[in-house]
Amino acid sequence: MPKRALIEQRPWLLASLVAGISFFFVKDSYLPGLYLIAWKGAGVALLAVWAFVRHPGADARQIGVVMAFGALGDVLLETYQIAGAGAFLLGHLVAIQLYLRHRREVLSPSQRMAAVALLLLTPLLAWQLTASWGVAVYALALGAMAASAWTSSFPRYRVGLGAVMFVASDLLIFAHMGTLASSPLPGLLIWPLYYFGQFLICVGVIGELLTRKA
Repeated sequence: MPKRALIEQRPWLLASLVAGISFFFVKDSYLPGLYLIAWKGAGVALLAVWAFVRHPGADARQIGVVMAFGALGDVLLETYQIAGAGAFLLGHLVAIQLYLRHRREVLSPSQRMAAVALLLLTPLLAWQLTASWGVAVYALALGAMAASAWTSSFPRYRVGLGAVMFVASDLLIFAHMGTLASSPLPGLLIWPLYYFGQFLICVGVIGELLTRKA
């Protein structure tokens, strides 16, 4: 494929990378709030657009909806956190349905154990970090999303890894509420883990669907 293929054939994906990576460097700047909110939402919103235009199938539209809910959550978290969490929760439920519909036929014991760990440890750690039942319920859906992604027939080291990165990002957010409140680590890791997790999920799903179509 020519070197210019990313620009010529996948402009939405390139635009997403530019928006997602650049946001990390401006998120703590003195830009007006509305500009930062729009910038924050743009990275994953452009992934949603790319998914819709890159593949015509229902599964591609479904992962596009997941990305759209993620972008909505990114924006709403800056203004109304409960609504933002609700948008992410809806995205997780849509993703779970997609991944369960594409379950891997054969799983090794270690893969099963990893899925169970994601399902159970994610809400447990969230509860330990926040002592909030609301956060724990959200984290149960988050863990189920990651577990179903890990056991789906989509590429594990793209879709599964991306889901695990999403979990790590959210756990760092929860830790930043208490245990790591004074640490610079969450600020350095939360956005890269989240954005590139979403990127891997979207690219992994669409890439696999294009392979199957071929």
